[in-house]
Amino acid sequence: MSTSQRTFLGVMIGGAVVLAIALGVRHSFGLFLSPMSDDYGWGRETFAFAIAIQNLVWGLAQPFTGAFADRFGAGRVILVGAVLYALGLWGMSGAATPLMLTLSTGMLIGLALSATSFSVILGAVGRVVPDAQRPMAMGLVSAAGSLGQFLMLPGVLGMIRGIGWQGALIGLAILALMMLPFAAMVRVRAAPPLQNTPAQTLSQALGEAFSRPDFWLLSLGFFVCGFQLVFIGLHLPAYLVDQQLPATVGTTVLALVGLFNIVGTWLAGWLGSRLFRAGLLAWIYLLRSVVIVLFLWLPLTPWSAYLFGMAMGVLWLSTVPLTNSIVATIFGVRNLSMLGGIVFLFHQVGSFAGGWLGGYLFDRTGSYELVWQISIGLGVLAALLNMRVTERPVARIQAMQEAG
Repeated sequence: MSTSQRTFLGVMIGGAVVLAIALGVRHSFGLFLSPMSDDYGWGRETFAFAIAIQNLVWGLAQPFTGAFADRFGAGRVILVGAVLYALGLWGMSGAATPLMLTLSTGMLIGLALSATSFSVILGAVGRVVPDAQRPMAMGLVSAAGSLGQFLMLPGVLGMIRGIGWQGALIGLAILALMMLPFAAMVRVRAAPPLQNTPAQTLSQALGEAFSRPDFWLLSLGFFVCGFQLVFIGLHLPAYLVDQQLPATVGTTVLALVGLFNIVGTWLAGWLGSRLFRAGLLAWIYLLRSVVIVLFLWLPLTPWSAYLFGMAMGVLWLSTVPLTNSIVATIFGVRNLSMLGGIVFLFHQVGSFAGGWLGGYLFDRTGSYELVWQISIGLGVLAALLNMRVTERPVARIQAMQEAG
């Protein structure tokens, strides 16, 4: 096996394990909403606000952690993120006040996720994979995050029932430290300047991206992705309990989302290597709205909830490899983690809105109905935005391709 093949394999395996742990833990937070809120007498907005802050901090920090990964390597960034993740989970286990919950769950874990999730991992993958195979490779690594969600949710629910929610959080803190040895596998050198083109400064890279309408269209579409995913991931278990379904149904639905998202992200990567990726994104956002409409329209039973989880799972993170690979095609890979991080910032602003607004409107209206309707409308809007993305490389990349 050649050195390049070993590097590729190491980045893929290390990145997949880090994503599986980081996102598996993150997707389990909805299971802590009810027990923590009940024990401390909080309304749902308190927990939802902390998760919303987590997503906002994650997004705000992502361009900076992405820039550090571009310059100094993803492995070092992941090492710091794993330690912050463990500290945040440990702090969450003792968070007896809303402020402590916001500092641990919101601030620390938000920073940790910016260093252990998609922009950093997929930026590393993008630098070791040719453009033609990039959507597929990113899809495979993204699928690992869903596998972590599928495997972890039943285990976390079992820990909550067996040793309490505080013990479960301490157990997850120990699990977060298991990312440390895999961080070394994601050591990728910064991409060199393109041949026949001048080196690009940070401000030039930002100016180039900000001048392209495609960059803003992708970013606004990703806002919708974040809104829908965090609202559903955080509030769906409580919503189903409110509809008189057992708590295990909500856990099973989220696990099914994770399981079927393995198929969805792989399929998105496979199709993205063959078809117009922006068009695929438009269809994904539109189909999400259709699935939500059917879920609300049909009589609610455990099986209708399971079918919702399966269908939404196929569409869950399939936007991630497509969006990141489009950014790489348009702007190149040298600043991919940073530019992908800026696009992801919009995702996390949407995540803040979806997580917090769900709790806010529920506490004031006693229902999630309005937030479901907002999610449907935003999905249609995102489809229209992505239909206008061209995927045409910037002149700098075109010149390199013609020269090569």
